[in-house]
Amino acid sequence: MKLAQLTAALVAAGLALPALAGPKEADLLKKLTQRLEKLEARNAELEKKLETRNTDLEKQVKTLKSESEAITAGLDSPRMSQYEPELTVRLKAVEKDALEMKKAARIAEGLEGIKVGASLATVGQKAYGLPDGLENGTSQLNYRADVSVELPLAPVGDIEHKLFAHLRMGQGLGLNAAFSNLGHFASAPNALAFRASGASPDDSVAILGQAWYQAAIPLPFLGFKPYSRETLELTFGKMDIFGFFDQNAGAGDEGKQFLNSVFVHNPLLDAGGEVGVDANGFQPGFVASYLNWFDKPQPWRVSIGLFGAGDRGSNYQRSLSSPLLMVQAEKQLRFDGLLGNYRVYGWNRSQGTDFDGTQTKHTGVGVSVDQRIGDGVTLFARYGKLIKGELPFNQALTAGAEINGSYWGRAADAIGIAGAWLQSGKGYRNYYALNGGVSAWLDDAQTTSAYNFVPQGAEKVAEIYYRYHLSPQFQLSPDFQVVTNGGGNADAKSVKVFALRANIAY
Repeated sequence: MKLAQLTAALVAAGLALPALAGPKEADLLKKLTQRLEKLEARNAELEKKLETRNTDLEKQVKTLKSESEAITAGLDSPRMSQYEPELTVRLKAVEKDALEMKKAARIAEGLEGIKVGASLATVGQKAYGLPDGLENGTSQLNYRADVSVELPLAPVGDIEHKLFAHLRMGQGLGLNAAFSNLGHFASAPNALAFRASGASPDDSVAILGQAWYQAAIPLPFLGFKPYSRETLELTFGKMDIFGFFDQNAGAGDEGKQFLNSVFVHNPLLDAGGEVGVDANGFQPGFVASYLNWFDKPQPWRVSIGLFGAGDRGSNYQRSLSSPLLMVQAEKQLRFDGLLGNYRVYGWNRSQGTDFDGTQTKHTGVGVSVDQRIGDGVTLFARYGKLIKGELPFNQALTAGAEINGSYWGRAADAIGIAGAWLQSGKGYRNYYALNGGVSAWLDDAQTTSAYNFVPQGAEKVAEIYYRYHLSPQFQLSPDFQVVTNGGGNADAKSVKVFALRANIAY
């Protein structure tokens, strides 16, 4: 029964009961009627509030529905407008940030494994003992910049492979041209000097020095790679031969170690010209290398390389008409846990060039050794001997040490000291003994003039440097070289070269 009907019934009963009931019942009925009236009034008030709230709720629902439609329409549109709901703008901003993060992640994933290196080196040199009036002077400044990129390619099965590229540019030939006029065997006191193809001094041209491909094939072929302890590496393209042969941890980087070329590589291969590189120091070639690491701390490797060599072979004109063949065996050994590298190699050129320009077959052998002793000392040595052929010097021995600064509280610094012995060839000595001697320069307090000498004995070179780290990427290296008995001339005046090298490498 509804509240209004109940009230009517009670009112009717209230009109009838007074005649039948006593005073107490009448009073009770009156109170009950009053309460019912209050209840009815309260009920009407609640109904009115409920009606108001329903109206407000309908308005809110309509508003929310309208906003939802606006948000949906805004999200469906790629544009952003100031009239869109704030939530739409925020959602679009979050979506944009998420897409940018995914894009950056994809780029990072695509760049994973890529290695980039860059360096800028500047060298200033001053020589004492050179004759006055030389065309290139007795002091020189030069710079060289290098950028290298190693790009891994998607594996083919278990075969990992990569591309490597190296760009180089620079200006200035240092004192190398002046030394070549003296008839010295060690004719490059500045191995950092570079000018593309020996072009105009005004040119600072970037060249693609190296561009090669390498595949690393785990052995046995089609075996289970995690169990493989042998690798066959195949490399072909334009390359720096010394990245694959005659390496040495103690003397092999002219950017931070020794400057004279007789210490950077085997003198017969470099200063003697046996590698037959192009005008920029590179050449085309193919290298096959077998790496065995069953004994992981002490692996060994055998490599064989075939390279275009000579004036035309090194620059892709007749690359394999008279190639250079290199073979090397190397082994890592550890003594008291200290690493050492031991390499033995040989080379053969079907058309090597003798000191007098004659084209003959050249064959030689070499050894390169570096061994750590103690916590911060690396000893190194190289030996080379030309077995067949005649160069100005047919034997060369270099040896030295690099000591890091941990012994004097500068662990990042290092000091290097080395000496070289370049023995003049018998054929070279005999030839000039019969032909009036080698033309050279005489420089004393009275005169500067040309004269001839008969080569004999050995040229000797010494070098010392200190590598000072200003920061992890910036190094300064004062350097001092001295050359005695230049070109095998026992009467030659000693030449001293002071240098300062600044190298920034990343």
